[in-house]
Amino acid sequence: MRVAFQMDPIGPIDIDADSTFRLAEAAAARDAELFYYTPDRLFMDEGRVQARGWPLTVRRERGNHFALGEEAVVDLADMDVVWLRQDPPFDMSYITTTHLLERLAGQTLVVNDPFWVRNYPEKLLVLDFPDLTPPTLIARDLDAIRAFRARHGDIILKPLYGNGGAGVFRMTPDDRNLVSLHELFSGINREPLIAQKFIPDVSNGDKRIILVDGEPVGAINRVPPEGETRSNLHIGGRAEQIGLTARDMEICAAIGPLLREKGQVFVGIDVIGNYLTEINVTSPTGIQELERFEGIDVAGAIWDAIEARMAG
Repeated sequence: MRVAFQMDPIGPIDIDADSTFRLAEAAAARDAELFYYTPDRLFMDEGRVQARGWPLTVRRERGNHFALGEEAVVDLADMDVVWLRQDPPFDMSYITTTHLLERLAGQTLVVNDPFWVRNYPEKLLVLDFPDLTPPTLIARDLDAIRAFRARHGDIILKPLYGNGGAGVFRMTPDDRNLVSLHELFSGINREPLIAQKFIPDVSNGDKRIILVDGEPVGAINRVPPEGETRSNLHIGGRAEQIGLTARDMEICAAIGPLLREKGQVFVGIDVIGNYLTEINVTSPTGIQELERFEGIDVAGAIWDAIEARMAG
């Protein structure tokens, strides 16, 4: 099996947390030939989708976790699997890579399916499931955001296409920074914002549930640090072992068939209390934490699902 990884630079990654590294490691254990390139090295030349990169070897040695072969240009149609694994932001650069990779359909399996990654970004796909989510607003208009806060009092406001907890603000009814924040966001880009009713249960953690081909395989709980609303691990959130509740299973049962149908093999959803807040399809994380807590081979399950799709 020949596998290409389209990802951010491999040098700085944390090999004990990075999900892409774990996927590469699991592929190598199945004797796959690995190829690595960054998104800026993807191109289309006279109808052929190609990438300039390197044969890749990975090893679990901190500070010495990879080796590259001789730089080469490969035709991605000659690969068996291409992984779309660069991190957001979900900007036009990201969207363009999905358009190019989409042209490999019928030749190479691209995971997750780039057509639906483009059309189902994480903060928008949840809109298909209003009975599972907290009250949500997508808007750039300041008056619409003001009215939403007036209805719900305590809200979370964040960039629609942001990631990693960047630009996430809790706006209480008496907070006077809404206009300033709106001006700040408006000066950065022309995109809308997303607002959701604040869920107090976030103090108990933001649960990341991993789904493989639409089926839940487990969850980790990310607890925010003291005095912080955000629970992202890279800003100090603490990962805890946690099981799946009946409500979690209800949420997964509702969204799983759609994810499976649309080729979203590896998905991480965010659940706070009883509410689904995001469906992460662009570059989900959490594999290694879940494997350590539960002792299950999540990366292996993902590769099993991929091989089943290839065989089918």
